[in-house]
Amino acid sequence: MGGGNTTALPAEVAPLQQLVIELRQQNSVLSSRAAVLEEELRLLRNRIFGRRSEQLSAEELKLAGLFSEAELPPPRVQTPEASIEVAAHRRAKPGRKPLPADLPREEVIHDIPEEEKICSCCGAPLVRIGQETSEQLEYVPARMKAIRHVRPKYACKKCEAAESMKIAPVPAQIIEKSIVTPGLLAFVLVAKFCDAIPFYRQEKQFARIGVELSRADFCHWAVEAALKCDPLIEIFIEQIRAGPVVQMDETRVQVMNELDRANTTLSFMWVMRGGPPERPVILFRYHPSRSASIPLQYLKDFKGFLQTDGYEGYTEVGSLPGIIHAGSFAHVRRKFDEAGKASKNAGSAHEALGRIAKIYRIERDLRDRKLSPGEFLRQRKDQVLPILEDFRQWLEVKSSQVPPSMLLGKAVSYARTEWPKLLRYLDSPYLTPDTNFVENSIRPFVIGRRNWLFSGSPRGAHASATLYSLIETARANSIEPYRYLRYLFTRLPLAKNKDDYLALTPEHLDQSDFEKTSL
Repeated sequence: MGGGNTTALPAEVAPLQQLVIELRQQNSVLSSRAAVLEEELRLLRNRIFGRRSEQLSAEELKLAGLFSEAELPPPRVQTPEASIEVAAHRRAKPGRKPLPADLPREEVIHDIPEEEKICSCCGAPLVRIGQETSEQLEYVPARMKAIRHVRPKYACKKCEAAESMKIAPVPAQIIEKSIVTPGLLAFVLVAKFCDAIPFYRQEKQFARIGVELSRADFCHWAVEAALKCDPLIEIFIEQIRAGPVVQMDETRVQVMNELDRANTTLSFMWVMRGGPPERPVILFRYHPSRSASIPLQYLKDFKGFLQTDGYEGYTEVGSLPGIIHAGSFAHVRRKFDEAGKASKNAGSAHEALGRIAKIYRIERDLRDRKLSPGEFLRQRKDQVLPILEDFRQWLEVKSSQVPPSMLLGKAVSYARTEWPKLLRYLDSPYLTPDTNFVENSIRPFVIGRRNWLFSGSPRGAHASATLYSLIETARANSIEPYRYLRYLFTRLPLAKNKDDYLALTPEHLDQSDFEKTSL
């Protein structure tokens, strides 16, 4: 019968049973490994081709089984209609917003010929009864100009003594003996650190309008400007330590020419958000390592809430006396979102995401109501604690059902490990469920990194950290970055003491300061 080779199989029953047991164990291990690899493949495909948003769709929320129709995300609000005013009626143009009222306007009249202003019926002259108007937006290319500084010299014709000669002092400049003005410097730095346009692209843009400036010039200006702003960074650090909450995160950066390190070695940009809750401060600091000593360096004198993700580097500083370490639901949500995208059956992941979405819905609704801090905390705890207790019990059940090697198992394990820290956001009105504020501040840096890829030197990385700090703090305080940097670079050379520097921080400025001052 059959030509199969059975000579390698044992003849006795007991050895055959042992062989079956071993093969079953091996099959179980390989099946688990295959399931993990399949998840990784589906997740990779989703990252390349799938939807990137972590927000659940309405259909996914229904599948989670946790919401009534009233709790589904509200429909998208339609863009307000712009309109054209005519004498007798109003005609709507859906979706078009009116152009800003403060734009300079140039009128172009499109009139009919004089000979046509006669009634074709009776021959009487036509009378103007109204008009139709519409607006288009024109672009005027950038215009450069040279500012010539003239300092008249004066001398005594009678005695012709050299010491009698007088001349006005050289005006204080942000970068001495340079052709750059505060306006040009602010424009170049905002283009890179706010709009993610690398210096080599800006070099080409200036060349197209006939101005030869090199990226070496831009690099030199950025480093010199950042050095002049060091006193502001020291004030930022003090302000962050004085606030009730610090959110902290870090992201990778590649820096060339670091001492005793290969150019392929990754360094890190550490980011902190703190200070007065109503006037936040964003601080970027570059360091070659991801060591736990970095947060200790900045927060050793801090007293309050430290909110971070689950990276172990924050554990030591989070355990210092006076610091309460809080966690972030955003990172829990992200892990369940990845598990849902990688799984054949995403129901369990959607259940977790649905519970987290309900927590965020309550947070948003309470914030919108502008409650007093005490009433806000009371209502948040009353509404959220039952959801959190239900979520905790769900995690306990899933931890015994899901293999820890699967993405869902890893998400469950992460949430259970972080659970005590996740609850602590309920204890302060200044805390939110996540660290999204500081992550949003990191995003411009991450987008820029895709364009410029690396920093050319540690000195350049330090300068980048300082300039990102200034720009992101201005944005967090609703100050337009270009106007702030131009204002800062104009007045910074005149600053003599700490009070002068303090007056130049975004905390002490707002848009009205720029409206009062000619820029």
